Amino acid sequence: MKRNVISIVLGGGRGTRLFPLTYSRSKPAVPIAGKYRLVDIPISNCLNSGLNKILVLTQFNSASLNSHIKNSYHFDIFSKGFVDILAAEQNVENESWYQGTADAVRQSMKHLEKYDYDYILILSGDQLYQMDFRAMLDFHIENGGDVTIATIPVNAKDATGFGILKSDDEGNITSFVEKPGYDILDGLQSEVSEENKQKGKEYLASMGIYIFTKTILKKMFDEGAGDDFGKDIIPNSIGKYTTLSYQYEGYWTDIGTIESFYEANLDLCQDLPQFNLFSSSPIYTRARMLPPSKINGSYVSKAVFGDGCIIMADKIENSVIGNRTRIDKGSTIVNSYVMGADFYQNTTEIVSNDSNGLPNMGIGKYCYIEKAILDKNCYIGDNVRIIGGKHIPDGDYGTHSVQDGIVVVKKGAILPSGTHIG
Repeated sequence: MKRNVISIVLGGGRGTRLFPLTYSRSKPAVPIAGKYRLVDIPISNCLNSGLNKILVLTQFNSASLNSHIKNSYHFDIFSKGFVDILAAEQNVENESWYQGTADAVRQSMKHLEKYDYDYILILSGDQLYQMDFRAMLDFHIENGGDVTIATIPVNAKDATGFGILKSDDEGNITSFVEKPGYDILDGLQSEVSEENKQKGKEYLASMGIYIFTKTILKKMFDEGAGDDFGKDIIPNSIGKYTTLSYQYEGYWTDIGTIESFYEANLDLCQDLPQFNLFSSSPIYTRARMLPPSKINGSYVSKAVFGDGCIIMADKIENSVIGNRTRIDKGSTIVNSYVMGADFYQNTTEIVSNDSNGLPNMGIGKYCYIEKAILDKNCYIGDNVRIIGGKHIPDGDYGTHSVQDGIVVVKKGAILPSGTHIG
């Protein structure tokens, strides 16, 4: 079956709910699982599906994302594949920045004219899942779809946080309600598998993954269908165009908040994580040529380590430890994500800091860290205690912030020896 597709990954807006991780980077550039970036997920799903014409649309805090894309995705000279950045731009025809997800694609359509494609796959840059898009494309083509939306069955409690689509027995979407209240959920159930019915998952939530037939999307834009896919384009297409629901049964989560980001990372430490890093479908990322991690005298249970770490901690439990992390002797890390560092400190600086009583990059001696996220390049002194929990009020505290009881130490923050948080 001919699948002439171009994939567009949306680089995300300001990402305010992921602050402070998005203070100096866009959401898709946020590090995940110790060695990847969020944008690696949709790009890898495309490449593993045989789709190698990929554009990433960026606007806010795009420098680190641009650098990551440039350094990560290279195709040989005999391939027609590419992963290119399309940055928001002002021009003679349009002086405004992107006004929404659909407007971002609309403004980029002129750049797609040089490519040969029949279908457009629209993806979010901040979700965690593994999906073969070929099956969804085949479903779209075989059923004569103008628009196909990937959906996932959810229960009533979760349904109130999503756009809920109701479909008939043939997969045609008949209605759409954005974040419905409990009072209007009755009647929005769709046909799902028997297993999902038994779990109470009878509502279909939009995953923010769309396939458009090229001519139809152009027609919608010409008609001025709106600036956002979820709020405008999709609701307006129902009843007017063949709008289909493609049900996905695997693991999927939207990394929209600090809490969801924290839980998704720590789930990777479980014996059977919901997102399988150890599958035959690799997650691609930048090849950093780092040495293997070195662990000395530590008790380790349910932990994931990146590359190039130097670990002398007493105990690391249920935690993700990112590239180039240094943890000194006597320290304990529990239920935390330590993102690591972008570079190694030189020996001269380390000796100088030690003699002057200043923290070095990484985590010092005899620290205790629990329920926390440490962004990159943090300087944590000796005898520092960070204990997250609901007992700490949410807010911004300079070197760190707290959301849902999770302490997030900011990128490059310096916590002197003896600091106590929580």
